[in-house]
This record gives sequence, structure tokens and C-alpha cells, in this order.
Amino acid sequence: MNKFLAVFKREYIQLVRTKMFIIMTLLFPLLMAGLMLLPGLMVTQGLGEKKIVVLDATGRLHDAYTQTDNAKPDASRRGAAARRLPSKMNIEYVDRAGDKDLETSAKPYIARLAERDKSRLVDGILLVPADAVTNTDARLKYYSRSAADFIAEERLSSLTNRSVHRMRLEGRGLNADEVDKLMSDIRIDAVQLSKSGQQKKGGAANFLIGFVLTALLVMPSFIYGMQIMRGIIQEKTERVVEVLVSSVTPSQLLVGKILGVAAVGLTQISVWLLMGALTGGTLATTAALAGENITQFLRPSMFAYFAIFFILAYLTYVCVYAIGGAICNSDREAQQLIAPISMIMLLPWFLLAGLITNPDSSLAVGFSLAPVFGPMTMFLRTVVADPPMSQIITTIAVSIATIAVFFWITAKIFRVGILSYGKRPTIPELWRWIKVA
Repeated sequence: MNKFLAVFKREYIQLVRTKMFIIMTLLFPLLMAGLMLLPGLMVTQGLGEKKIVVLDATGRLHDAYTQTDNAKPDASRRGAAARRLPSKMNIEYVDRAGDKDLETSAKPYIARLAERDKSRLVDGILLVPADAVTNTDARLKYYSRSAADFIAEERLSSLTNRSVHRMRLEGRGLNADEVDKLMSDIRIDAVQLSKSGQQKKGGAANFLIGFVLTALLVMPSFIYGMQIMRGIIQEKTERVVEVLVSSVTPSQLLVGKILGVAAVGLTQISVWLLMGALTGGTLATTAALAGENITQFLRPSMFAYFAIFFILAYLTYVCVYAIGGAICNSDREAQQLIAPISMIMLLPWFLLAGLITNPDSSLAVGFSLAPVFGPMTMFLRTVVADPPMSQIITTIAVSIATIAVFFWITAKIFRVGILSYGKRPTIPELWRWIKVA
């Protein structure tokens, strides 16, 4: 027992004292927040001003593009499309009423897409056909310097279609104010109803929380799994392991390494959760003053499940990395061996969007009850849904059984592999190691 504790202490202190551990512990939450917020800020504000030319062959859509309010995102439209519109569009309106050959008239303006003079350079050109109001099959055409300028395209389409719809309805004798009221959007409030009948607020916030917490559950397991694998390879290469196994058994060395690094991961996660709790407390106070209850997103049971499934996920994944370190002689060999296995283990992560949006599907339930995939998938389901307790208990039991089998296999391979050098063993050779050890 004392020898196991010595290995455990060595692994823990060696990693906790490194500068990288301290830096990542303190800065990783900020880095994650930046990576999540930056794309949104780039879309909503970072796009700057778009210079657009509109050639209107109807001659009736002047107000749709030239009013100040229309050059900015429409505050009355609450959909996802409206929220990701550029902050400002500088629209140059050209009245081409009655123009039957709009494509030819547009050529001088299209040439400005490649203009070197920045004062004349434009980002896009919209062509509105003469029959846009009267013909329901009419189509707009948008020229752009970017192949993926869908945000400006969507905004211009919205401006044009709202005005065209308004004109069509006015042509049927409806009052302009009545038209605006009839065309106003209805907001939707998402509500999650638990099996106990409790109502919780749903929507994008739950998706975001599920994504972040699942990332925190998975990433440390793979990061510290790599640490164990590289540590074993380094000790094999430097012949340190030969000295270690003369004092401790291979099983004590393996368990000490795995649990020591697990304690490092739990320490780091605890610091992150503490930082998140302090931030969440501040946000909860602010939200409470604004009449919002943040506890409907962050429930105490969520953190209990996080601790349980983090340990299960970590112990499941790390055994695979320990085997990789035991049977390989270099980082390159180990990475080639582990890469395809890691891709398989991360399958629920690649399907994360579908699992979050449909957590009670057959696929989600199957993944949550399966070995290896269970901890990640079941935790995700507890965040965004209310799975039956019987399924949660089954996942925990299956995961514990999987870990026990993995530890047994890992210990046998580790016992032979840490003192094996040269060519990487084949699968039949690994099978012989398991039977002999």
C-alpha cells in the first residue's frame, strides 16, 4: 500500500507543480469562453459595414433599403436569422424602374466587386426584377465577392420580401398599419417538462450548457490519458521503469499512475467548477434582479452527475492510453495506434448536436447504455433531459464493469509490455501476453 501511495504521490505532485498545469488551470476557462464567444461576436459585430448596391427594376422599393432602420438588423424579428445579421449595411439604391435587361445594366456595378479603389469597392449587388411585386415566381439575384456571404444575402432577402409582401397585401385593399401587424412574428418560449411535471426553461441555453459541460467531461480524460501514455513511454525509453519495477509491482505502478493523474484531473476540474460557480453566482444574482431564475439551467444534481461520470469516463479512457504506452516504444508509434481508437471512443462527441437535440432517441439511449460510450452520453442526457433512474443506474453499472475488465486487461498487458522493447506487438501477441501474465 505504501508503494502504491508513493507512486500516486509522485505522479500527482510532478504534474501539479508544472507551469503548464497552473497556466491551463487558470486560463483554460477564459480560453474556452473566448473560443465560444468570439465567433458570435465576429458574426454580429465583427463583420463591420457591408457596402451593397441594389438595382430595383420595380422602382417601388426605395424605402425598404434607404430608411435608417432598415440598414440595421430588424429588432422586431426575433428568429435566429435576425440575431446573426451584420451590424450595419450601407446600401446604395439605384432606381431602374421598367428596366427589362437588368443584367446588362448591372455590369458596371458588378465590375465594382473587383474595384481596386476602396471608395468604389462594393461587397455585393442585388438585382430586383421588374415583376417582383406582381409575379409570385420572380427571383432575386445576388452577386457577391464572397462565396459564403449568406448573412448579407439573408438580410437583403428579408428586407425585400417584407416590402414586397406589404405591397401585395396593400394591393388587396389592406391598410399599411394592419399589414405590419399581420406580418409581425410570434416569439416562441421553449419549456422542458420533466417526468415529475416540473417545468424548466429550454432552448439554446440548454444546448450551450450541455455542450460546455460535456467538453469539460471529455477533454481532461483524453489530455491526461496522453500524459500517462507519454510518461510510460519516456520511462521505458530512459530505462527508469526497470528500476521502478524492482521496487514496486507492475500493478501497483499502473494503479498509482492512473489514480495519481486522475487526482490531477479532478483537481483541475474542481478549480474550473469553482470558478464557474463564482461566475454563475454573480450571473444568478444579476439574473434574479432581472426576474430570471438561472437555477432552471444549472441544477445541483447536474454537478453530482458530472463528478460520477467524469470519474467513470476518465477510468474508461485512460486504460486504453496506458496500454498504448506499455506496448509502444515512441510517441509516434503510440499516436498511430491510439488515433483510430480515440476516434471510435469520441463517436458520441461527433454526434453531439443530434444527441443534445434528441436525447431520448433510440440512438442516444443505445449509446448511453453501451460500454465506453455510456458516461459521456448519459451525462449529456441528464443535462438536457430527464432519463429514467433505471437507465442511469444501468449506465453506471455497465461502466464499472467495463472499467474492471479494462483494468484487468491493462494490468496483464502492462506487466509484460513495460519491459518489452523493439517491434510493436501484434494482436495475437497481445492475446498471448494476457494469457501468460
